Amino acid sequence: MAIQLQSVSKFYGKQAAVDNISFEAKQGEIVGLLGPNGAGKSTTMKMICGYIEADEGDISVNEMQVQENSLRTRQMIGYLAEQNPMYSDMYVREFLQFNSQIHKLSNSQQRIAEVIEMTGLGKEQNKFIRQLSKGYKQRVGLAQAILHDPPILILDEPISGLDPNQLVEIRSLIRQLGETKTILFSSHILQEVEQICDRLLVLNNGKIVMDGTVADYNREREGKSLIIVKFESGLKLDSILNESDAIESLSDSSYRIQTDRPAQMKQQLFDIAVANSTRITALTEQTSSMEDVFQSLTNEAR
Repeated sequence: MAIQLQSVSKFYGKQAAVDNISFEAKQGEIVGLLGPNGAGKSTTMKMICGYIEADEGDISVNEMQVQENSLRTRQMIGYLAEQNPMYSDMYVREFLQFNSQIHKLSNSQQRIAEVIEMTGLGKEQNKFIRQLSKGYKQRVGLAQAILHDPPILILDEPISGLDPNQLVEIRSLIRQLGETKTILFSSHILQEVEQICDRLLVLNNGKIVMDGTVADYNREREGKSLIIVKFESGLKLDSILNESDAIESLSDSSYRIQTDRPAQMKQQLFDIAVANSTRITALTEQTSSMEDVFQSLTNEAR
């Protein structure tokens, strides 16, 4: 067991940024941390890294409590922060050399060469960090996170700013690292999370609203369809809904309906149009996407 959170909360005044969450992440597992802005993702990551303290609950890294063993647990973690702070007036290689001295690496030159190759920084290693594009700055941040070969990686928005080619390279690297390390990975790019992660944690308002594998997530959206319907005149549709259905009014006469019984729903829509002496002027159906399931999990109680 690499990371364990038990009943962890963090408050800012009366607001719970993280509200009584519990989960585990094991060696060889890439866990995606999803949620809208303000859901508590970055706060959770910072508490695991020991940068801020939890107000309630216990956080353990390799069976050591973070608050009681802050220095030791930090040594086991490679952290890429969302804002990715770096010394912009340092050369890339110089910055990595500086970090190798912090970690007291005995084979620093060999290891720096390895991470430069792994992250594709070869052509950029002699540039000032301030001269790099956002995508290459992300690569430098990832290089410093893996430099001391930690067993745990905490990556907050690591693929932000990468172009499509860079995405493929960094995705492959993260998957490779995830074979032996524990990786907690946050991103707003849902398609990339789906391809990279073994398991997904969805946070909303500081609480975990889903914890499962990518297969579990896909099962959550299997069989669910979105129906967009427009009537010639305004109608109320609440009476035709089951508990599993969700409806959004787009206007007085058009609706967006999420349902796991699309054929029955379409028949009911035609029936209600006839009963109200009106017509359906438009009706489309599509299968729910990952974004739709994400929205259904995170739009509640907002």
